[in-house]
Amino acid sequence: MFIEKIIEEMKEVFKEIPLGIEHTLKVLKNAEDIMEGEKIQEEKELIRIVAILHDIGAVEALKKYGSIDGVYQEKEGPAVARRILEKAGYNKNVDRICFIIGNHHTPSKIDGIDFQIQWEADLLENLTVMDKQKQQQEIKKCIEENFKTATGREIAYKRFILP
Repeated sequence: MFIEKIIEEMKEVFKEIPLGIEHTLKVLKNAEDIMEGEKIQEEKELIRIVAILHDIGAVEALKKYGSIDGVYQEKEGPAVARRILEKAGYNKNVDRICFIIGNHHTPSKIDGIDFQIQWEADLLENLTVMDKQKQQQEIKKCIEENFKTATGREIAYKRFILP
């Protein structure tokens, strides 16, 4: 199956940054949980691939710019993703996958449920750096402004909002 091949290629790219692998696998799990709750069938494979490759430009960005800032990941990610997909023999929706990867830090570019689920799955991991005790208002505001799926919002509230 293509997913396993793509995961192996992602791990190879991130071998120097093991945290990238860990983060990616958590984002993939979040995406799968959101898809299950939202009863997504058609775009499942595409969303999984985007989740696996969303930060794939980080290593190249670090080499070229000395930074893994989102703007550099977006710039470098699509080319790396294309190479991985080609190597895995995957040729469906490649332009769409690369569009999302190339804009995954730019919420104004979200233009479909596939992109929205990726945004939410990644944000669920990125919210873990916030202090749940001290930043409840900021976290609530972030959830309200960013989570459009009922499942993503529910997961975010359960994980980050104190009872």
